Amino acid sequence: MPVIELKIPNLGESISTVTFSKWLKPDGATIAMDEPLCEIETEKANQELSADAAGKLIWVAKEGEDLEIGALFAKIDTDAAADTGSNSGQSAGSSTKQQESLAPVQETGSAKSTYASGTPSPAAAKILAEENLDPAGVAGTGRDGRITKDDALKAVENKTNTPPPTPTPPPTPAPAPPPAIHTAFSRIDRRERMTRMRRTIAKRLVSAKNNTAMLTTFNEVDMTGVMELREKYQEAFVKKYGIKLGFMSIFAKACAKVLLEMPEVNAFIDGEEIVYHEYADISIAISTPTGLVVPPVRNVESLGFAEVEMKIKELSVKARDGKLSLEEMSGGTFTITNGGVFGSLMSTPIINEPQSAILGMHAIKDRPVALNGEVKIRPMMYLALSYDHRVIDGSTSVTFLVKVKNLIEDPVTLLLDL
Repeated sequence: MPVIELKIPNLGESISTVTFSKWLKPDGATIAMDEPLCEIETEKANQELSADAAGKLIWVAKEGEDLEIGALFAKIDTDAAADTGSNSGQSAGSSTKQQESLAPVQETGSAKSTYASGTPSPAAAKILAEENLDPAGVAGTGRDGRITKDDALKAVENKTNTPPPTPTPPPTPAPAPPPAIHTAFSRIDRRERMTRMRRTIAKRLVSAKNNTAMLTTFNEVDMTGVMELREKYQEAFVKKYGIKLGFMSIFAKACAKVLLEMPEVNAFIDGEEIVYHEYADISIAISTPTGLVVPPVRNVESLGFAEVEMKIKELSVKARDGKLSLEEMSGGTFTITNGGVFGSLMSTPIINEPQSAILGMHAIKDRPVALNGEVKIRPMMYLALSYDHRVIDGSTSVTFLVKVKNLIEDPVTLLLDL
């Protein structure tokens, strides 16, 4: 068929509709096979759709429109690709003929010119040099176009009679734009359609609040040991692995260790059953321009600190560029979110369904603490663990947080797996 139809592909079992974000090619454009045509937005990530054939693009969907899986979004006229190819061949042939017809004219013109054309005689050269005149600007009337003495004298006379050029006034600078004036008591309202990701985030947050028995327990952790560890070994770590040792990998490794010791925190409810995981896929909350995403780092319990750091960096770059795949967004048995990077001192994070718990990290602040009967200033961080009380008992949640706290405060036990 000369015209083929392009439809929204199946993007996963949980995705039934998408938002058509924007066209990457104009309507009627000539496109090549596999060339990106548009962007669609799912509840998990953005994705590009490419052309299934070469030809002329015909728009069907509109930007901002919600489409069902399998809905028609564009057509491609494949006959246009063949027409373009034949026209290109004709154009190339006519261009070749045109060059062939021009060639004799250029050869003929070059045959008329000789070495004497534009060359001043000795007397003419002396006059032009004294008056600082360029021979190239003087017309020669002598044999074969040679510049004669009379030609040089006429050029000097023309120079004398030519009025001096009128000086060009300097350009008037453009007036500076008036300063922005703040309108007092403004009553302006502005409406914007929520992105599909933002709508999905809103629904899931409300669902987590309504469908789980969510509680939050708090503790505080002394970050002295971790900060001394990073300061002592950071240079060697970067030299060997090419990436810095951050707080997130240390917390992820500590949580992974305790999750395998306390499987209730690493489980979720599925109907009337509880599913336990014998691995730790830890979702890392990443802030992007379109909203918060939580791609998991898989099998953290089996990775080294450098591997965790590199995976977090890879996912962060993809998330902020909108390049995360659906597979990279799916899964996760536990979540860590770090509001401290934005200055949060304490918060109650919401569970990332269907998971049963989420750890909230916060800002590190120097605070006075009592140590062995003395008051010391230490870098302290509040930790928050929000959990689903249907799966996790209060004592379990407190014990989990204390175990993580102890590992962070004595990171050697984490490194030695004690």
